[in-house]
Amino acid sequence: MRAALYARVSTDDQAREGFSLDAQIKRMTAYCRVRGWEVADIYRDEGYSGRSADRPEYMRMMSEMGTWDILLVLKMDRIHRNSVNFALMMDRLRAEGKDFNSMQDKFDTTTAMGRFVMDIMQRIAQLESEQIGERVKLGMTFKAKSGGGHLGSGHPYGYEYSDGVMRVVESEASVVRDVYNMRLRGSTMSGIAEYLNKSGVPTKRGGAWRPQTISNMLRNPVYVGYIDWNGIVRKGDQEPIVSMEKYEALNGPLVVD
Repeated sequence: MRAALYARVSTDDQAREGFSLDAQIKRMTAYCRVRGWEVADIYRDEGYSGRSADRPEYMRMMSEMGTWDILLVLKMDRIHRNSVNFALMMDRLRAEGKDFNSMQDKFDTTTAMGRFVMDIMQRIAQLESEQIGERVKLGMTFKAKSGGGHLGSGHPYGYEYSDGVMRVVESEASVVRDVYNMRLRGSTMSGIAEYLNKSGVPTKRGGAWRPQTISNMLRNPVYVGYIDWNGIVRKGDQEPIVSMEKYEALNGPLVVD
């Protein structure tokens, strides 16, 4: 039996709680050894939500189904937190004659009861995820309106978030300034992305630059010292990387709440 090992974390908190990618893979590898399964490949998605199936390693794994027989995860919520996406995945696995195993949940797709219980558990996981998302959104919106500090735990390109503060990463900040200058000189989004890729400049996650990535960077007020949360724009605590003059030359006046 050839096993595809899939591991995912979406936040640093999950890693601290024992769900780090390395911890997941270590436990799954040991499980395969006990079962006598061959590890066909290991797929790791770091920093991606389980609500969406648009994850690079997940998509690579599903495109390589011919190389493995069973999909192994530590817990069901590592693979999907959306019951529709989970059901679509299971339909595809069944159509290709592949099995699914969730170690901690002890679920087995070879029995009708296992499939039924797995569906129920996945719907519960989706409900919990949506409830958490609703609570977080309410709290973040209140924080934005009341002028709180940094929103979220993301690391925008050009910055690094640690100890409650966003700090400038100068090697990335110089790229941000170049992007703004190239756009102001008339370069297209595609042209800028192509230039960065040919120059060997990595993105935050090490992937390729895309026109949409460039567009998002040029429209993000974080680079002029502001934060945009769900349409609420307020002054942030971070050091600006580009001037307001350049930002507004590309986007028009910044409307601050």
